[in-house]
Amino acid sequence: MSSGESFESVFGRAPEFVSRAPGRINLIGEHVDYLDGCVMPIAIDRAITIHFARARGSQSRIWPEGFGLEEPVSFETNNFYRQGPDGVQWLNYVFGVMAGYQDDGLVMPAFDAFISSDLPTGAGLSSSAALEMSVAMLIERLSGMQKDVVERALICQKAEHEWAGVPCGIMDQFASGAGKAGQVLHLDCRDLSFDYAPLPERVSVLTADTRVKHALGDGEYRKRRESCEEAAGILGIDSFRDATLAEVAAAKEELGDLLYRRARHAVTEMQRVEEFSDALRKDQSDRIANLMRGSHNSLRDDFEVSCEELDVLVDAAYEFGPEQGLIGSRMTGGGFGGSTVSLVKSETAAALKEYLEKSYQQKFGRELNCFITSAEDGASCESL
Repeated sequence: MSSGESFESVFGRAPEFVSRAPGRINLIGEHVDYLDGCVMPIAIDRAITIHFARARGSQSRIWPEGFGLEEPVSFETNNFYRQGPDGVQWLNYVFGVMAGYQDDGLVMPAFDAFISSDLPTGAGLSSSAALEMSVAMLIERLSGMQKDVVERALICQKAEHEWAGVPCGIMDQFASGAGKAGQVLHLDCRDLSFDYAPLPERVSVLTADTRVKHALGDGEYRKRRESCEEAAGILGIDSFRDATLAEVAAAKEELGDLLYRRARHAVTEMQRVEEFSDALRKDQSDRIANLMRGSHNSLRDDFEVSCEELDVLVDAAYEFGPEQGLIGSRMTGGGFGGSTVSLVKSETAAALKEYLEKSYQQKFGRELNCFITSAEDGASCESL
């Protein structure tokens, strides 16, 4: 049964519209979006989709596929509240976006919605941002209020901060909204300016989901951000964009080992992003490989957000090697589990996929969720 047919089965009528917002894979620039850095993600071909229609009363109803619910979640559209530990917590992402539009004076229209997804949750692919962005597109279609890509991303980021309790940067929401087919987004998270660099022709993106689930709201994400803020205070800077590696090294004793390593990652990762952008535009595979490997090592050693499963996959990718078509590989996303991303020549992408799956099975005795994707367009909404 298709998602549109599922909507009709649940709500007894056909949907009027469908919104779709993709997940994202970040090629480089990890844990620097909330530090005013630049990042280079792509929107992918896995997404969260919402089939929806105007409600016939004042209540909104939402049915998320795969959650085991016996009936839709119902609520008064202009009278909702944050869900606590014992509530339906995924609703906080929906309600947070609704609250953001209400803050702009919108009287929220009631709606019926069926949510489906082929985007793995907890895999570091920004399923939460995709949900937020898809809800934003729903709201704008029903209300007639139109936001640009920057305004929309900021509303969705605010929802994650204030309703989900995750102090994320702007990258995930922006990538889901502003993705472009065949292009890598180059986003400046300080002033939200952006452009695109072409993904080289005949290059595929291979995502390897470890199935190790992380919860960035559990405090580890917040600790990394707070450590960086503490280090910036000691360095006397407002932003790591204003710091050099030499300045960080000179303050090593004052920072202490932990804050020094956190700061070193921030500064070197920001440098790697700019070099990566240049390497992409010049199609320099060797530079791309070194920069992606350097990024992973920094996340593993200095920022301490990798895990054994991610490290095994990155090592296996480089064992597969450039002679067989690998361009580069690294962990992607917030870490503590999740996925790796590999750039590989399209003609050998299937072989790398098989190699990673075999390596993972031999090491951990369980299957790897591995899929080949590409750079795709961002969020959209259309009438049915």
